[in-house]
Amino acid sequence: MTTIRRFCCNDLLRFANVNLDHLTETFNMSFYMTYLARWPDYFHVAEGPGNHIMGYIMGKVEGQGESWHGHVTAVTVAPEYRRQQLAKKLMNLLEDISDKIDKAYFVDLFVRASNTPAIKMYEKLGYVIYRRVLRYYSGEEDGLDMRKALSRDVKKKSVIPLKRPITPDELEYD
Repeated sequence: MTTIRRFCCNDLLRFANVNLDHLTETFNMSFYMTYLARWPDYFHVAEGPGNHIMGYIMGKVEGQGESWHGHVTAVTVAPEYRRQQLAKKLMNLLEDISDKIDKAYFVDLFVRASNTPAIKMYEKLGYVIYRRVLRYYSGEEDGLDMRKALSRDVKKKSVIPLKRPITPDELEYD
């Protein structure tokens, strides 16, 4: 049986197997600790039998006005636990927190333009490609900014795609 619970400090020493995937971005310890301290509601782990970490989601809430949104910083599932809808469950949890608790307008995430399986999964979850960010990943690969409107965005203005790609320096960081 799978349990989804809040990520805790001890998990930082136990989740390396999940981060071994070449498409999963690994951050330094202080980055994870910052998310754990500032946005604990947005940091969850899926744990299986024997206390094995199967996957996790890490995110935050940010922005102002109609740009107030939930952001998925990372969602990943260990290869041996994929195709069990764990990523979907983790994404739904972050979306619910963004929608019902923080009253965000949308949830966004960035994905490598070459990561077709992830893009298809996000599209099945209702995300649309909002814009392309040129050379977003290490100055080499383009990233796609994908968004899903939440209940507060009644007119779905947050997901109207931009007509042109942007560069990383055009991104607004809050």
